[in-house]
Amino acid sequence: MNLILSIESSCDDSSIALTNIDTLEVIEHLKVSQELEHSYYGGVVPELASRLHASALPRLLERLKPYFSDIKAVGVTTHPGLSVSLHEGVIMAKAISTFLEVPIIGVNHLMGHVYSLFIQKNQKLPLLALLVSGGHTQLLRVESYNKMQILATTIDDSVGEAYDKVAKMLNLGYPGGPIIEKMALKGNRDRFNFPVPLRNSKEIAFSLSGLKNAVRLQIEKLGNTITEQDKCDIAASFELAVIKHLLQKSKKVFKEDTSEYFAIVGGVSANKFIKNSFKNLCKEFNKELLEVDLKYTSDNAVMIGRWAIEALKNGKVNSIEDIKVKATKRVKVGDYLEV
Repeated sequence: MNLILSIESSCDDSSIALTNIDTLEVIEHLKVSQELEHSYYGGVVPELASRLHASALPRLLERLKPYFSDIKAVGVTTHPGLSVSLHEGVIMAKAISTFLEVPIIGVNHLMGHVYSLFIQKNQKLPLLALLVSGGHTQLLRVESYNKMQILATTIDDSVGEAYDKVAKMLNLGYPGGPIIEKMALKGNRDRFNFPVPLRNSKEIAFSLSGLKNAVRLQIEKLGNTITEQDKCDIAASFELAVIKHLLQKSKKVFKEDTSEYFAIVGGVSANKFIKNSFKNLCKEFNKELLEVDLKYTSDNAVMIGRWAIEALKNGKVNSIEDIKVKATKRVKVGDYLEV
């Protein structure tokens, strides 16, 4: 077999995978989540994440030793993400590449999320992709594995970050996304008329800070009398405002876009209400909705390996000296994701 070993450590998931370069079959996918350790703090603590990666990654790699003779390349996330966490994956990847004398490929984490669509399958391009995660909210035009243009981005909080913060305000725990989604199912979406961000603005951008503040004010208004049902109604009303916002801004791009395919990627793409809402929008504009397998929506090494395979097939590999953690850059509409 010709395998690529891939490593993901950009935030709070330690993940290593092996993928067949020729058939795209996932041979192994090992992952250790740090959710429990960070939940005590209500969010990810970078230094703690780094230490946990340093402990978990070598243990995961040990389980893949029988495949070492089949590894023909190494792919690793280099940006964006928590620098102290990324360093752990990069250090390991460089050591393996040197020891096995195989090429190494640095991967943009966001491009990896887009390629989570094509795990164990061929790519369908060009496409329009909405990337919604804990750290990013972007609408991308994907032309090829290394050409992804930002059509819209958030001007403050990401969708995932807003979910986490609302959950924290309601004392619901971390991570907030799945908790808010579950509570929203038991809530009345029409009870609280939260504002839809940038509703009257022609700007194609995302913003969640105002909505988040409106939720905070409502929680303060209810005070100590807040009930479990109140929390469910707040979660449902908040989620409805988020979806209306995402749909309104995405629809503006849909009207001008000629792509046959649309996809939602990133951790928040696991949200069924968001996914179903975009299914209806795709029907309206006659686009095929591409979906990520649920187990690959969150951060994982398989998506990193899938993107790296495309780079490898196109002869785009890096030298050991070139592989380093890259600083997270501020992006604007019109920019292309940095390879």
